[in-house]
Amino acid sequence: MRGGSFGQLHQRFRTGPVGAQPHRARSRERAVLHLPDAPSLARQPLAVRSARRATPCAASRPESRASPRRPPALFFRGEGGFTLIELLVVIIILGLLVGLVGPRLFGRVGQSKQATAQAQIELLGAGLDQYRLDVGSYPATTPGLEALVSNPGVASWAGPYLKKAAVPKDPWGNPYHYKCCPGDNGDYDLWSFGADNAPGGEGENADITSWGTK
Repeated sequence: MRGGSFGQLHQRFRTGPVGAQPHRARSRERAVLHLPDAPSLARQPLAVRSARRATPCAASRPESRASPRRPPALFFRGEGGFTLIELLVVIIILGLLVGLVGPRLFGRVGQSKQATAQAQIELLGAGLDQYRLDVGSYPATTPGLEALVSNPGVASWAGPYLKKAAVPKDPWGNPYHYKCCPGDNGDYDLWSFGADNAPGGEGENADITSWGTK
C-alpha cells in the first residue's frame, strides 16, 4: 500500500491532478495550431503583410466591364469643340459668301475711288476759278496745278487756293493731268486716267475728266 501510495503521489506531482493532463495537452496543441510563428512574420516585408490583409478575395471582386468604344475622331465632339465635318461645312459656306459678295464689294470700292477722283477734280476746278479771279487767267500748263499752292511769280497772286499745302493725287496715287490755256475740251482740261493710268478704259479704268462734270 505504501509503495502504491507513494507512486500515485509522485505521478500527481509530475502531471497534476488526475484528468487535467488531457485538457492541458489539447490547449497546448490549440496554441501551436493557431498562434502564428512570430519570427517568420517578422521576416516578411511590411508591404507583403499589408497586401495580404488588403487584397479582397476573388469572389468579392466585381466583374470587369468592357469600356464603351470611343467614336471615330471624324465624328467625335470634344468639350466646347466642333467635329471635322462641321468645320468643313463652315469653310464651304464662307467660301460661297466670299465668291458671291466679294466681287460686289470690290466693285463698290472701285466706284468709291472714282467718286473721290470726281470730287477732287471739282475742288481743284474751284481753286482754278479763284486763281483766275485774282490773276485774270488760269495758270498755264507749266507750272500747272502747283500755282494753286505756291506763287508762280505773279504780283496779284493771293493764294494758296487749296486747304492743303500740296496738290492732292488721285485715289490711285497718280498726279492729275492739266492742260491750259485753252484746253482741248474747254478753258482748261483736268483729268485722271483711272486705275490703269492710261487713256480710255472701262469701269475702274475709265478716265475721270473735268469736262465730264460740267
